[in-house]
Amino acid sequence: MFSGVGASSKPGAVHFARRMHGQGHGGIILIASLLAFHGTPYNANYAATKAYVQSLGEALSVELQGTGVDVLVSSPGPTDTGFGPRARMRMRRAMTAQEVATATINALGHSASVLPGTLTKLLRSALVTAPRFMQVRIIGKMMKGFALKH
Repeated sequence: MFSGVGASSKPGAVHFARRMHGQGHGGIILIASLLAFHGTPYNANYAATKAYVQSLGEALSVELQGTGVDVLVSSPGPTDTGFGPRARMRMRRAMTAQEVATATINALGHSASVLPGTLTKLLRSALVTAPRFMQVRIIGKMMKGFALKH
């Protein structure tokens, strides 16, 4: 049923997808990021892990279509979770975690992905029209701007 991921015994999205499939219903929400869609200078490792989550969710959504198990990938932009100061970053116009959670829960069962918040949608729309190399440069400038000065 699931391609290429059957050998893992660790709990995760695929493990729970199998259980939900057996029950004939369920929902899986994976949290990616707006940064999942392109290379991200100054935060490359974070963006790469979020790209994995985005890709996994897109694939599981197709594999589980019609089984009663909904898969949703939420890819928010800047969100105030308290992580920013610990990462020595400042985020202006960040959404609250509650705003992200509400938009995400409301999208479950209606879509395979959601971009919570107006700013997230605006940033994604603006970037998607640029060539990929430009997206990377633009995001790099934004990420550099988030860094707190020592």
